[in-house]
Amino acid sequence: MLTLSLIGIGCGDPEQLTRAAIQAINEADLVLIPRKGTAKSDLADLRRTICAEVLASDKAVIAEFDLPVRDGGEADYRKGVDDWHDAVAATWSQTIARHRQGDGKVALLIWGDPSLYDSSLRIARRLDPLPNIEVVPGITSIQALCAAHALPLNDIGEPFLVTTGRRLRDGGWPQGVDTVVVMLDGGTAFQSLDPAGLHIWWGAYLGMPDQIIMSGVLAEVGPRIVASRQEARERHGWIMDSYILKRRR
Repeated sequence: MLTLSLIGIGCGDPEQLTRAAIQAINEADLVLIPRKGTAKSDLADLRRTICAEVLASDKAVIAEFDLPVRDGGEADYRKGVDDWHDAVAATWSQTIARHRQGDGKVALLIWGDPSLYDSSLRIARRLDPLPNIEVVPGITSIQALCAAHALPLNDIGEPFLVTTGRRLRDGGWPQGVDTVVVMLDGGTAFQSLDPAGLHIWWGAYLGMPDQIIMSGVLAEVGPRIVASRQEARERHGWIMDSYILKRRR
């Protein structure tokens, strides 16, 4: 039976690879490298660099493929994501079939960690035929963000919530928590909040050479983050960022 290994490779720094990740990459017969368009060529380059550095033999075939692009303008957000996942799963299946028949191990190098904000696990379970799925965890962007700011995520005895920019913008500050981690924010959802008493720890391109971090009182540092984010997006053609908000009572 074919095994699909989803291998966490950290947030951009090859030094974040675990020994388990290196071993899993070297056990693969086929390594898949997704391309997300020229604007995000840095991510494909990162995977190529990792393969060049850690593969100890020429056993593995490296196959690159272009990911389907999600429209993003659909009225039904969940259906739009669901249709996109179907399209990505079909692309994975077709790429695997072109390079691998029968059993063996296929590796997909996951930027960040599939357990938190990546849809790789949901997509993997749509493959036809369905492979055996294993996950090798990696450094998450939440870990990298906390480390970059030398910040403990939770307050003593207190919970925190991980949410999306869409939910924060539509629902406001979540009830029952004073610490919120915001991911998958296509804009700057923190601008929709009353900034009184809020502090922010923000980071973009975490673990990569172009990493940017800012922190402070939201009312003061928020406008600087907005400007820096826009400038960075225009320069690179893409941006992936996350942030932590804490409410001080």
